[in-house]
Amino acid sequence: MNKFTWILFLLTISCSNTDYYRVEELNTGWEFWKEQDSAQIREVFLPHTPRLEPYIVNDQWQGICWYRKVVDIPRGKHVLVRFEGAMNVADLWVNSHYAGRHMGGYLPYVCDITRVMKENGDFSPQAVLKIRLDNNDNPVTGPKPLKLLDFNMYGGLYRNARLIIKSPLHITDPILENTPAGGGVLVTFPVVSQDSALVEVRTHIRYNPLDENQARAQTFILEQTLLAGDSVCACSVQEIVLESGQSHTALDLLRVQQPALWSPEQPFCYDLETRLIKKARGKRTVVIDRERTTVGIREVVFKGKELFINGNKTFLRGVNRHQEYPYVGYAAPANAQWRDAEKIREAGFNLVRLSHYPQSPDFMEACNRLGLFVLDAVPGWQYFSGDPAFQAQVIETARHMIRRDRNHPCVLAWEVSLNESWMSEEFIDKILEASRSEMPVPIYTAGWQEYGYDIFLQARQHRLGHPPTATPKPLIVSEYGDWEYYALNAGFAQQNWENLQPAERSSRQLREHGQKRLLQQVANIDEAHNSNYHVDACADNYWVMFDYNRGYADDLEASGIMSLERLPKFSWHYFRSQRSPLEHPMVFIAHYWDGTDTALVEVQVLSNAEQVGLWLNDKLVERRDPPFTFVVPRFEKGWIKAGAYYAGQLCARDSVHTPSEAVAVEWWLDTGNIPASANDLLFVYAKAVDRQGHPVPSAKGRVLFTLEGQEMWLIGEEPGGSVVQTLRAEAPLRAGIAFALLQLTPLWDGSQPQLTVTMNP
Repeated sequence: MNKFTWILFLLTISCSNTDYYRVEELNTGWEFWKEQDSAQIREVFLPHTPRLEPYIVNDQWQGICWYRKVVDIPRGKHVLVRFEGAMNVADLWVNSHYAGRHMGGYLPYVCDITRVMKENGDFSPQAVLKIRLDNNDNPVTGPKPLKLLDFNMYGGLYRNARLIIKSPLHITDPILENTPAGGGVLVTFPVVSQDSALVEVRTHIRYNPLDENQARAQTFILEQTLLAGDSVCACSVQEIVLESGQSHTALDLLRVQQPALWSPEQPFCYDLETRLIKKARGKRTVVIDRERTTVGIREVVFKGKELFINGNKTFLRGVNRHQEYPYVGYAAPANAQWRDAEKIREAGFNLVRLSHYPQSPDFMEACNRLGLFVLDAVPGWQYFSGDPAFQAQVIETARHMIRRDRNHPCVLAWEVSLNESWMSEEFIDKILEASRSEMPVPIYTAGWQEYGYDIFLQARQHRLGHPPTATPKPLIVSEYGDWEYYALNAGFAQQNWENLQPAERSSRQLREHGQKRLLQQVANIDEAHNSNYHVDACADNYWVMFDYNRGYADDLEASGIMSLERLPKFSWHYFRSQRSPLEHPMVFIAHYWDGTDTALVEVQVLSNAEQVGLWLNDKLVERRDPPFTFVVPRFEKGWIKAGAYYAGQLCARDSVHTPSEAVAVEWWLDTGNIPASANDLLFVYAKAVDRQGHPVPSAKGRVLFTLEGQEMWLIGEEPGGSVVQTLRAEAPLRAGIAFALLQLTPLWDGSQPQLTVTMNP
């Protein structure tokens, strides 16, 4: 039997058996209480935040909280628990046995429950997991005390948790294994071309029997299958023998002919299925362990100051992202992470700087599939300590970040640099050595200090007033468009609030600030973005995608191109206008046409077309080339309409009607391209409209949301102003739109929510 026939034979007759391995979602049935209020125990599900916070967070909850849950422990199995996010210092007990401490809340905490129980002579069929979380300021984890911090860190078990059950013979967990460039499945690409690619797979396997009755040695097949959808593109098998207590790193090479290369334009992802297969009775085989890995075959090369993706010179247009959601802080589930990535991609970006910490694995997977590169960053912001414990913690965090994210095709480079924090060269040497040891191939590192790093990150506000950088290294503009229009300094002591610019000149504009100030934000961004093309940069990142709260301020940081509740400002459409009209033709009228100005009305239109025409009540005002700024002799109630033309053909339209008094609201659920599912969180928006159904951006007042349905809640404000899970929520109109969050529990059965939305007088 030849090798290919043997592979097909295994694929045909082998069967997965959950008696050998399985992964269980561990998101339901948790008991939760705060230490200062231990009598108030309640049942919660994950993701979870210790306290729902107001829209503007002036007094974020900090303290100690507890979670408790009972899980079954199958006999003869290795059982791991994995918390994807436990903020910030986590201590875990298993049946009252102390299991250990995890420092830092942005990366997984993985614990071998079986080991803890065995070491304590505990052979119970169940385990009580009890985890203590402390999100108070911590000088070891950093990055800074909350009252001095430019963002909020929130708390709780705010990402998913899983129970991982494996046989004594299993593929290891890279974080638990704690070996540089080791553990789990690691994929690299020694050869990449349009004709063929070589995929190198390292798989770390361990045989660790739990009792004396299990075999002293195990003979098994390691099978690698690279899939494009349901089609097998490449595969390999090898037979391996492991003695009791032994581990082995197996190397497989898969050749792919005419591979579909991953890029932002065509983010094609393969699925690598790694299986351990054993013979059972007769000719039957069983799969005793299985891992599935997203694979994107691509070549990223920096030559001098230029970036090449699969051999093509590329400039990446990027944005910074904070992961905060209104009311729930960091506790946004998988679908919410995907919808954020969609909004970023729809704005025309192809790079996200993960400021200033590792973000959700679900967001990373969305970036893989949607074609968004990321700069993956360790937690840091204007804080560096000489304390060896702090420095060791940062280096360990860098290691764990690379172990978690090393297979994601979306990772452009590793930002193993503490943002805007002056680090010693000795520390830089250590963190770079550690980071590079975590991959068997060269990697690209990025830092805001030029010393040591492969890529130099520089914010635009740091280069203004200084000679252009003469670095021979690739340059990425890490931030632009905000601080340089907010204050006359470089922003290294932001909490001092010195030398501030007039508010109307700033890029920090809420949607409710009106069209003039929203257009000022657009003008600032346009000037700054264009200037980045003249500094030999290969990418830039606007600051910031979404408005966000800050520990040191009593208002929102409003330089986002979308609001905290994910509603677009004019600037979101500006970035859409930077895309190619061949694939994404667009036009947007950046004017409310509400009669505020009555003579010589200037109307700015955003478009990527070659020409735009503007009509007032079906009369052509002008058809012109860029810039698309139109002067209307006088205001006239009714319609203004814009038509965009490319190669002489109409390719996009937009229109605005003069609003009158708001008399009602129209509501909608924002699902994006991600259908609602169990354990979901969606925005419910309510737009004020006049009698003809036209939006009224100037509308004031409050909106009442009322919900009927099973396993669903509204998260919003009560009439008194507190934020709660409720069936009736109030919200103010901001620029004519109010919102609440619709939370679908993990037990939601797909039934439609019955929502009633009305304006309150």
